[in-house]
Amino acid sequence: MAAIKLIVGLGNVGAAYEATRHNAGFWFVDQLADRCGASLVHEGRFNGAMAKATIGGRQVWLLEPGTLMNRSGQAVAGLANFYKIGLDEILVAHDELDMMPGQARLKQGGGVAGHNGLKDIRQRCGGDGFWRLRIGIGHPRELNMRQPVADFVLRPPDEQHTRDIEHAICAALPLIELMVNDDMREAMQQLHRLVGKPPAGKPGQEGGPQP
Repeated sequence: MAAIKLIVGLGNVGAAYEATRHNAGFWFVDQLADRCGASLVHEGRFNGAMAKATIGGRQVWLLEPGTLMNRSGQAVAGLANFYKIGLDEILVAHDELDMMPGQARLKQGGGVAGHNGLKDIRQRCGGDGFWRLRIGIGHPRELNMRQPVADFVLRPPDEQHTRDIEHAICAALPLIELMVNDDMREAMQQLHRLVGKPPAGKPGQEGGPQP
């Protein structure tokens, strides 16, 4: 396994999207930057906000693409190509419909399950060998909600689910040091122990039926 050199958070830029489920990747990288004392600054040539952070004694790039979600790969490929960062040295944090709020998992490669940000990264970077931090947001069907998926991901979670997602992010943050020091296996095992199971609570408590 290769050490992580680039950590990408996926989301949509703009105040209207800040609190929405689709921005869980941004939430993670924002908190990681704060934890490292790094400041994300927009860099036009890479189409995103980026920072260099020191984690576990190593230099790591943090990136939040400034494009629309479905063009996220433009920023990722641009930075990775410029700094000669391999696919297996990239970690992408993103929202995951197939996991409940409060869960998080690490995964390398595999399908993208219709996630347009991951799809564009795979296309522009030439493969799916990058690592993924999957941050569970739940699926409207599993949460007994009737709204379409496209609407669901662009809405803020309720108070309980916000706390659950925050719990998963906080559990993953300290494990980044393992990831940048080429110990992905231990990071995967620890994350699974911490947030591998869905939190206790009743689904479908988002203010009643949704349109």
